[in-house]
This record gives sequence, structure tokens and C-alpha cells, in this order.
Amino acid sequence: MRAKKEEPSDHRPQTPEAVQAYVSLGSNLGDRALNLLLGVRGMLSAGLAVKRLSHVYETEPVDVREQPPFLNMVAELRLQSLTPEQTLARLLRVEYALGRRRDVPRGPRNIDLDLLLYGTQTRETDFLVLPHPRLHLRRFVLTPLAELSPALLHPILAKTMSQLLAEVADDSEVLRWSPGGAT
Repeated sequence: MRAKKEEPSDHRPQTPEAVQAYVSLGSNLGDRALNLLLGVRGMLSAGLAVKRLSHVYETEPVDVREQPPFLNMVAELRLQSLTPEQTLARLLRVEYALGRRRDVPRGPRNIDLDLLLYGTQTRETDFLVLPHPRLHLRRFVLTPLAELSPALLHPILAKTMSQLLAEVADDSEVLRWSPGGAT
């Protein structure tokens, strides 16, 4: 008997599609610029592919106002094979490794890494809310996010980051920062 010739198969292992995610970085204790750099380095070391970075902005605190000014920026990530929960867990480990402690809610911190968006996915669990629940309310987040991706749509509000920035009620100061001072 002759062996039946096998047909080529289209059942190759599927590679998960890459997802764009956005992370807000902030620091208002110690060497703020170095802390942001260490945050980016920590994300890279944690296997998070950082594709683009916004400019750095000096921002006044919101909510808890009696604290030093922040440096803030946004990183665009390109992720494969990670869930949003796994991504957040890696961000929290980076914060912890850099000495972040959560003693005062929304208080001073050497590093803050917030997962803002993970593609168009939405979540509402005790561990993770996507998109970030205050993203559309914060000028210090919208300014660098709109710089990187002005036409990016908020998955729930169906408005672009540029539209959200133009409409935000937050009037806190957000100035582009340079090592010699804000510009």
C-alpha cells in the first residue's frame, strides 16, 4: 500500500498580534529626570518593548497639591503575548524595584507607572481598569499622549486624544521640560 501524501497545512501556530499600549511615567521626588530614565530602563528590562517616548513635561500636582512639581511623560509600547494584567504586574514590579512605596495615596513618589491604554481593550476589575479611569481628566497625561498619538481614539469615549486635550477642564500647568528648565 502506498502512503497517502500529506497536504500542506494552514494550521501553523498563530503569532498573537502586537498591541499598542501606553504608559504614563511620573516622578516628583529625588532626581526626577533620572527616575523617569530608570522607569524606561526598567520597562525594557521587564520585556516591555518601548517604541516611542513623548517629551518630558514639568507639571504641577493635582489632587494632593502640597507636594513638589512632577516630571511626566508617556511611553508607547508594542506588546505581544502579554495580557493587560501581566503588563500591569510588570509595571508594578518595576516601581517596586525602583523603591516606590504607596504610603500616601496620590502623594509624592519617586516613580509612577500607570497603564493608560492597552489597544482598544477595556477592563474593570479590582486589579485593573482600562482605559485608565482618570486619563481623560488629566492634562499632564493628555498632553504627552496627544503629542505621541493625537488621532488615537479613547475606546469608551470615542474621542481622539487631541479632542480630549482640547476639552479637558483641568487647567493645571503643563510645560515642556528641558534639563536647563521648563520651556
